[in-house]
Amino acid sequence: MKLSMQRVADALDLPVSTLRRWIRQGRIPIQRNGTDAEFSRKALDKWAATHNLAFSPHAEPADSQERESADTLEAAMRLGRVCHRIAGKDVKDALKSAVACIDTLDNHIREELLEKLMERERLASTGVGNGIAIPHPRDPLSIPPAAPIIATCFTKNPLDFNAIDDQPVFVLFVMISTSVKQHLHLLSRLSYCIRNRPFRSFLKTRPDAETLLKRVATCEQQLDTLS
Repeated sequence: MKLSMQRVADALDLPVSTLRRWIRQGRIPIQRNGTDAEFSRKALDKWAATHNLAFSPHAEPADSQERESADTLEAAMRLGRVCHRIAGKDVKDALKSAVACIDTLDNHIREELLEKLMERERLASTGVGNGIAIPHPRDPLSIPPAAPIIATCFTKNPLDFNAIDDQPVFVLFVMISTSVKQHLHLLSRLSYCIRNRPFRSFLKTRPDAETLLKRVATCEQQLDTLS
């Protein structure tokens, strides 16, 4: 029985990107069909038992291709849109403007999101330094989105966000995840990008949506090639 990349990732409770790294590192048994990797259920059952790993693939989801792309930063940012010159004289105003940019959510969910974002900011600022903030709800929304969303919002004016380095914020990445696991996965990918000084300089140019998303995709490709 042949299994798809997504089914194997789901069965091992791993992001697809991690599974791809395991393939490159030779950590998981595969069969080659030209340049494509294929998985044998029998071989994986034996491998999982040897490594004391749980492996129980379910039926193939109809939207498997869409789910495979859902673990990428680019996909989440594309759903959330890129907004420029959002207004706000303080954190609450800026978050209100940012939430208004997320037109994939119903009005009452956007109201709930704003409340949860403000609750999180009262605990500690999500300003991570270098003019960047990553606002996110501490708890899931009552009706989570079908897929993770990251809204990229460039502020009209530098904003005092009480960031850890006391620098004014010029861009917000508002994260709405479908689960804690998905949140941590996307946060790690976003963190990889913003730790890169050229990427931070690129953000300061306030690029248009497609230019930004292409740069993010390149950054993710670099991350996925790391051992």
